[in-house]
Amino acid sequence: MHEQLPFMLALVAAIVLIEMLAKKLRIAYPVLLVVAGLLISLVPGLPKVQIDPNMIFFIFLPPLLFDASWSISFKEMKKWWRIIGSFAFLVVLFSALAVAVVANYYIPGFTLALGFLLGGIVSPPDAVSTGAITQFVKIPKSTSAILEGESLLNDASSLIIFRFALVAVGTGQFVFQTAMLEFSWMIIGGIGIGLLFGWLFMKAHKLLPTDAPSDIVFTLIEPYFLYWIAEHLHSSGVLAVVAGGLLLSNRRLSFLTSASRIMGYSFWEAMIFILNGIVFMLIGLELPEIVAGLRSNGIPLREAILYGVVVTAVLILVRMISSYIAMLATILFRPNVAPGGGNRRRMWKMPLLMGWTGMRGVVSLAAALSIPVTLNGAPFPHRNLILFITFMVILLTLLIQGLTLPYFIRRINITSYSRELQEEEAKLKVKGLLVVETVRLLKEMQQQDAYKNNFYLQRIVEQWEHKISQPENLKMDHSTKEAYLELLEKQRLFLLELGSNDPEIHDDIIRWQAFQIDLEEERIRLI
Repeated sequence: MHEQLPFMLALVAAIVLIEMLAKKLRIAYPVLLVVAGLLISLVPGLPKVQIDPNMIFFIFLPPLLFDASWSISFKEMKKWWRIIGSFAFLVVLFSALAVAVVANYYIPGFTLALGFLLGGIVSPPDAVSTGAITQFVKIPKSTSAILEGESLLNDASSLIIFRFALVAVGTGQFVFQTAMLEFSWMIIGGIGIGLLFGWLFMKAHKLLPTDAPSDIVFTLIEPYFLYWIAEHLHSSGVLAVVAGGLLLSNRRLSFLTSASRIMGYSFWEAMIFILNGIVFMLIGLELPEIVAGLRSNGIPLREAILYGVVVTAVLILVRMISSYIAMLATILFRPNVAPGGGNRRRMWKMPLLMGWTGMRGVVSLAAALSIPVTLNGAPFPHRNLILFITFMVILLTLLIQGLTLPYFIRRINITSYSRELQEEEAKLKVKGLLVVETVRLLKEMQQQDAYKNNFYLQRIVEQWEHKISQPENLKMDHSTKEAYLELLEKQRLFLLELGSNDPEIHDDIIRWQAFQIDLEEERIRLI
């Protein structure tokens, strides 16, 4: 452990530096991390990074899913539930079936059960990769909500397929009635457990005298507990985490303080970044070891690469076909919500974009690594080949689709025919409505005996009424923002000098005032 600690710390530092480089090059950091991991693994003398397959799900999946459920818009999920559901369940099932049939026909010794196992592993697209790539280009909120909602639910559907296929490989049989009962319990039980314990956690936040650090610790415990209790009861831990996360996310303003939300956002952003970075780095680091396993099994590398290319092509083709089928169904049954703004040529480009957002990543890697090494005392059949194909699918989709997706988004110019308010317009609308409501509330307070003839309250009313009379002041132009940020930086320098030169002022006071400046800077940057 002590021997590997410097190497692990160096990996974390490398992840941070690679993310900086990715921003500078305007490339999604998962792409560079995979390549970097592969290059690092070729360096002789470095220790091998090995993770217990039985722990891979429990370490990485719960916090990643929990964070994703806190980030997504529940309102947008409800609005686009049909297309999210079709991509998260039907497309995943269709993809797994297609991979199973092709693998059974094309790969020697591959049974349908092994094919479904492989299909369940590689069928779910990765939200982290898509989110990292789309941050460099603008896409409508509806499109991002569909992609995020799909990624939350398709993880559950693919892992359910994976679990049943694993049982079928081990027992050599598949009982439909038993499978349907177990499938129903996994879905209903997972959602029910997530909602029940999510509600209990919410009550605990409200009733216990928590502060910001303890709230953050609770939110760190919650996804692991939800996942563990659901899996212990043989239901879906993924759905439990997603359901509990969506409930808590939707009620966050009612049980978390502003300090907990501010500190929690920074904590979770850093933690999820490190977890994602480690996983994508592992993809590259593990590849040479998988190749060595292939050679020990007598499978030529060229042949294994060909299998990976074929499976990747099948997944891309299936997703493309499914996207166009979904668009056709929308036009036939729900034409009022079909994108395109009346431009049919643009409308038919939308499925191309949806079909090209199928990068694989964290969940596929976790599922592949969790395959047991032995089965009934014998080596698990084709384990190394399944791992290699999975790595090939992740690598190819990240490099090919990941590097070209921004080009496709710009080429399609999806925002030009979106019916949504542009982000700046929406922000100004919300600010304007909030100002009007604030003035109404302040005047209502002035009528109360406790606040009558309160000079300071009257000053606040006048300030907010001024915002109504001059709505252009709600938006700060770039030069004004830069000047104000420069002023805040000079205030920090003054505080540092004051703390050094005035012995009567304690450092805690200086830090408190500096924190106020930090909050103000964050507020200005979001205007």
